[in-house]
Amino acid sequence: MVEDIATLVTSLGFPSVESFLGLVILVLLIIGAVVVIVTIRPVQNIFPYTYPNARVRGRAGKIFTEKQFSEIIEAGNLDEVKNYLRGFPDYAKYIDQYPLEKALDTQLAENYDLIARITPANSRDAFKFLLKKWDIQNIKSIVIAKKVGLNAEETLELVVPFGELTDKLDALIDANDINEVLSALEGTEYTSIIEDAIPIYEETGMLLPLEASLDKYLLENLLKTVTTPEDDNTALLKSYIGSMVDAANLKIILRAKVDGLKFEDIDPYMISDGYQIREWKLKDLMEAEDVAGVVSGLEGTEYAPVLAEAMTKYTETGSIGAFEIALDNHVSETAKRISLKNQFGIGPMIGFLSKKEKEIKNLKIIVRGKREEGFTPAMIKEMLV
Repeated sequence: MVEDIATLVTSLGFPSVESFLGLVILVLLIIGAVVVIVTIRPVQNIFPYTYPNARVRGRAGKIFTEKQFSEIIEAGNLDEVKNYLRGFPDYAKYIDQYPLEKALDTQLAENYDLIARITPANSRDAFKFLLKKWDIQNIKSIVIAKKVGLNAEETLELVVPFGELTDKLDALIDANDINEVLSALEGTEYTSIIEDAIPIYEETGMLLPLEASLDKYLLENLLKTVTTPEDDNTALLKSYIGSMVDAANLKIILRAKVDGLKFEDIDPYMISDGYQIREWKLKDLMEAEDVAGVVSGLEGTEYAPVLAEAMTKYTETGSIGAFEIALDNHVSETAKRISLKNQFGIGPMIGFLSKKEKEIKNLKIIVRGKREEGFTPAMIKEMLV
């Protein structure tokens, strides 16, 4: 028997049985290593998200249910809305500190700040950059406040105490006009954006170019943080940010068609490398004759059925808001799909922020409905997103 095995081994070209066994052991070790790597890799991708997702799930469980929204809508006035929110610690700490809308925005910003602090290293740059959303919102609010002549105290009520410009907020709030806002921003990454927008603002009185430039800066640089995904988590994050870029581009193009703006008027504010709409498609859409041309030009993308459905409402009302709501809902649905597909990775964090955005947006709609006369609970409910 032993001699037969030795004969077989030497017939295969091995000088001895020992050398054959050595090769067999080496092959088994390599196969074992491959199996271990293949088995461990998913765990390595999931493990860093375990603790962050536990914290996020805790907060996600506090997002208002449909029943709770119905109870808030039935509130008799704004004081009753405030009293309801005081029953929830996440809101209570801000309700008596700030005006209601500012309290809601501050609670939302706090959640963005939390995610940026606890997210694993490979996705941290994106969420940290996303915090600049609050710098940009504050700059917009302050510039608009200066345009309509609000004083410092009134301007302060619009500013959210989050972001990276908190040490400059006092100077920005005290600025008397947009040129003083620019001086207060000297040395920041926003200086050149404001400098470029001031001549257009002074010539036309329009703030849209400034707002669009700031939005472009945020999304364009947010995309850069996920240019080369390292794994499934960062690839999903890139697709989510890409869908935000697509929605922002489409909103500008659709609004331009309604306002009669030309290709060259909006081209500077377009962001390349979205999720589904590439640069050549953007040019086609910008050159479309009208809103219907933009919608038909999206054939073959996820946005075609979304905007075709909104087209009916736009035709009835003439309001571009129907498209904007449809695009915002599509971004939310994208977040929901990612959160379900990737429940043990980055999914819960993306899903939570999207749900929180929606909660705050709906609370603001309710607040506006209670503040202005003529809105019944049924009408407010119809307006929720």
